[in-house]
Amino acid sequence: MVFLYSAIKKTNIIIKKGLPDMKTNKNNQQESKTNNENVRNVVNAALCLALCMVLPFLTGQIPQIGSALSPMHIPALLCGFICGWPYALVVGFAAPLLRFMLFGMPPLFPTGTAMAFELAAYGAAAGILYKKLPRTIPCIYISLIGAMLAGRVVWGTAMAVIAGVSQVQFSFQAFLAGAFLNAVPGIICHIILIPVIIIALQKAHFIDHEYYSSARPDTLN
Repeated sequence: MVFLYSAIKKTNIIIKKGLPDMKTNKNNQQESKTNNENVRNVVNAALCLALCMVLPFLTGQIPQIGSALSPMHIPALLCGFICGWPYALVVGFAAPLLRFMLFGMPPLFPTGTAMAFELAAYGAAAGILYKKLPRTIPCIYISLIGAMLAGRVVWGTAMAVIAGVSQVQFSFQAFLAGAFLNAVPGIICHIILIPVIIIALQKAHFIDHEYYSSARPDTLN
């Protein structure tokens, strides 16, 4: 009995000594996973920012065509879905300002300034809605349309503030024309293209790693 008690006591001491190491390893693994996710998000955000620089060239940098198709909106919205709202907020706000510095388009004032707030709102709203809602196809469309509406409201608000402190003319009719009527081709393009990309990335498990690792098999379809 004394021998058994001594053996159990020694075993407990060994286990207790081993627990901190196991806990440390678990913490290290979690920290490594978080670091990897952060690196992935930074790389993807940088790619989205680069696309914001490149895609407007497809419209020949013609303002009328750019306003109709809104190519810079696509990477800003995708960044919200892929990287999350903090990264998308930064990418969206920086994109028009950086593009003005590199290529002189869009004009910094008032277009580029209002676009900075608009694209930041697109990315942030897309990221927040996508995180809060279930990962289903209808909810992807809800997140996208909600973000597109939020961005247009922010754009209209920014233009109204700019008009109030400068000589820029901006009316409610101008808001409707700029945000909706003249942007119909871009709206249709975004609603068709972006969900297809997100669904493809979901199926490839390129995004939503934590969600898919914890979800039930019947929620992945």
